[in-house]
Amino acid sequence: MPDRSNIRILIIDDDAEYAGVLRLHLAAAGYATEVAEDAVEGGKALLERPPSLVLCDIGMPYLNGLEFISLMQSDAHSATIPVVFISGRSDASLMARAAELGAADFLAKPVTRELLLQTVEACLRAGGRKAALPNYGFPPVV
Repeated sequence: MPDRSNIRILIIDDDAEYAGVLRLHLAAAGYATEVAEDAVEGGKALLERPPSLVLCDIGMPYLNGLEFISLMQSDAHSATIPVVFISGRSDASLMARAAELGAADFLAKPVTRELLLQTVEACLRAGGRKAALPNYGFPPVV
């Protein structure tokens, strides 16, 4: 297993139990993790110690995930940090909006450990905001 201890992943989710599960999976794979209970706390953590990747829920109090990524894009220091949305909502318009805002990927809850790790690794390898076109599990509308 490669040394991933210097790769910090910020998890932003108001569901503490789900954030804990994500943290366990990532820590078991060797990643350093930090959890924020909402996007406001996530923003503070991002400014204090910029992560290599952000896993972010969309539906949160105070500031939702889409608003959060918009703020990240407005700052040169955080604009290149990949964001993967993990949400219980997976309607096509929401996923399209996330992609439009520059999300590296979009995962629907619940996500398997394998898919989580594959997505994280792909986004980190890509090194920027957009790892690849998100795979929503259905063919594109033409």
